Amino acid sequence: MSDDPTAAVLPDIVLDGAAYPPLTVRAASVRGDSHRYHGEPRQDSLGVSLLGEPGPGELLMLAVADGVGSASLSHVGSSSVCRWAAWAFAHHAQELYEALAAGAAAHFAELATFVVERLADKLARNAKSRSHDPASHATTLRVLLVPRDPSIRTRGLLTVGDGGIALLRDGRWDLDPGGTAEASGAGDGVIDTRTAALPLSRTAETRLLTTRPGDVLVLSTDGLSTPLAGESEMRDFFGSAWGGGSVPEPADFLWQFQYRVKSYDDDRTGVVLWEALP
Repeated sequence: MSDDPTAAVLPDIVLDGAAYPPLTVRAASVRGDSHRYHGEPRQDSLGVSLLGEPGPGELLMLAVADGVGSASLSHVGSSSVCRWAAWAFAHHAQELYEALAAGAAAHFAELATFVVERLADKLARNAKSRSHDPASHATTLRVLLVPRDPSIRTRGLLTVGDGGIALLRDGRWDLDPGGTAEASGAGDGVIDTRTAALPLSRTAETRLLTTRPGDVLVLSTDGLSTPLAGESEMRDFFGSAWGGGSVPEPADFLWQFQYRVKSYDDDRTGVVLWEALP
């Protein structure tokens, strides 16, 4: 790591938060114990951005990425793709907003695939410009697009590779909202190290979710989704911390987010969205 300047300047922990009424976001990415022990950088990244023209047609973009452990520069890939995702989706913000407003799953999937292809191309070009093998920048990507208009309850999810999306509603967890266990990897707690990843993978799995006021959505890398699926104590802890109707302050959220679970030592990254009650 000492001879890799991109790793030397990478923060150990990232904490973010924002309020876009009626939506509130808390986000964190924490280096795992295994990477810290071996002197390796945090390979996870996150992004929170507003897309589109200011007003009711704005989209909130939440993104998490998990650099593939076997790829030597995956931390570069994950941080790059989270930044570039905001740029790429912003070019199609109006179309994406209209697709979500209409509940047009096929059109949303078409737009998502187009954007993912652009991101894959950009990631590969960036690697080659540095004389790197594009595969060395391999990273997963999960993006949730949320209209700010409270009358639109449809949210769009696109995924390349593993990770999770979970819904906390009325104190109960749904670890696979709007999809199948195969799509989200939730429910069995089994770790599978094989995953699709950019830039070699160029297609996204997509789904539309429908939420209610008061819901809490958790978008995460598998460093959070795997223990959340496998450990009831973690679900109980986060359910109590995040499902009580109030949003924790950023410092409290970071403390909660680092809830310890034995034998899970990977990077942990999550973006949590609270949907306000009317």
